[in-house]
Amino acid sequence: MNKKPVLLAVLVLAVGAVGFWAWKKSSATATPTYRFASIERGDIEAAVSATGTLSAVTTVQVGTQVSGRIVELLVDFNDRVKKGQLIARVDPTLTEQAVRDAQAGLERSMAELEQREREFKRNQQLFERKVLTEVEFNNAKYQFDVAKASVKSAQVALDRAKQNLSYTQIYAPIDGIVVERTVELGQTVVASMSTPQLFLIANDLSQMQILASVDESDIGSITEGQDVRFTVQAYPNQHFTGQVKQVRLQSKTTENVVNYTVVVLVNNTSGKLLPGMTATLDFLTGTATDALLVPNAALRFRPTEEMRAEVFKRFREQREAGGGEGGPAFAGGGSIPAGAEGAGGPPNGGPGQFAGRRAEGGGFNGNGPRGNGPGGPGNRRGGQQPTMLWFIDEKGQLSMTPVRVGLTDGQRTVVESPRIKEGMQVIVAVNTPAASNATATPFGGPGGFGGPPGGFQGGGFRRF
Repeated sequence: MNKKPVLLAVLVLAVGAVGFWAWKKSSATATPTYRFASIERGDIEAAVSATGTLSAVTTVQVGTQVSGRIVELLVDFNDRVKKGQLIARVDPTLTEQAVRDAQAGLERSMAELEQREREFKRNQQLFERKVLTEVEFNNAKYQFDVAKASVKSAQVALDRAKQNLSYTQIYAPIDGIVVERTVELGQTVVASMSTPQLFLIANDLSQMQILASVDESDIGSITEGQDVRFTVQAYPNQHFTGQVKQVRLQSKTTENVVNYTVVVLVNNTSGKLLPGMTATLDFLTGTATDALLVPNAALRFRPTEEMRAEVFKRFREQREAGGGEGGPAFAGGGSIPAGAEGAGGPPNGGPGQFAGRRAEGGGFNGNGPRGNGPGGPGNRRGGQQPTMLWFIDEKGQLSMTPVRVGLTDGQRTVVESPRIKEGMQVIVAVNTPAASNATATPFGGPGGFGGPPGGFQGGGFRRF
């Protein structure tokens, strides 16, 4: 019987067992690696984003008050017009006939008036001579008064007919540019309950406005006179500016989302902006210059239990050596913030529960409730618990320091603290020992024993 295959198999298993034992030992003693980001000094802007539509500040719809066929169009799209300029004509045939009919009615009423006036004067003489009775004289006077009223009515009818005739000629009501024409030559328009639109004239396209829709959660940051920066799709690499003219009180609800309309005035002397363009706006709500800026990932970073234990162990040793709160420096030059370990020591009896809960955005709030942003409100012995930044100090030791956060643009945030400086490296993520060693298992698999590649056992970063 050939024993070589058996011996070879035993040898392979022995080597594998030794390799696996060595790999497990190195995994247990490996130190975590960190990802860092630099604290920079620069300028920052905070803004509220919205979208809106460009339009002329003043637009007038030009229509017709009489029905008829369009027999003449004197202007077209993009034509500039002056106030009082003739721009179109409606067929005047029917209105001219109405004028002639009203004129004839006026002449008939005037003839009737002359006849009644002669009869009234004759009957008046007869009444003075006691030839006519008072009843007959009053009847003649009544007929004369009715004739005078008929003349007035006929005159009004003639004026109305002439006015309607003048409506067949359409004039520009303002100086401006024709941005829309809705009729064609020969088209019949009917003016009944509403006036049909023939043209849309914009007063001055060198001054335009944007009607922006702003969410109710952001409308409190918008004020009149506020600077606005925006772009349009036609010029994606060019920024335009404007100012808030009005925040309209009337809200609009679309799919249970409440929005408010904000009117933004825009200078368009270049003529690049056209009515109807969609604008993407940034309402500038705050600026900061020459400030220390940290990536928001550093503020959102959540340390591991081992990191907390290491820092608080060193702090307790420093405090015991220094005799209390006034002992040696902590976190790069200062003592640990009040409330960081809870009242009188680490909360829940151990360093692994640093400050109870982490404030949303990276701050820790003692034993208090979750905050409302970086360094949000907490329970720092009756005050606000600061946000913590984690870093490696000059001695190569893990440290943390509290900072006060300020303005943010969504990617970077202004921070203030005497313990930080420009160029300082802060921790934004940690690569766990298990993840760093899983890429080199003794069996060559990136995921360990059957583990999927790229997970916690496949070399991927673990973010906190």
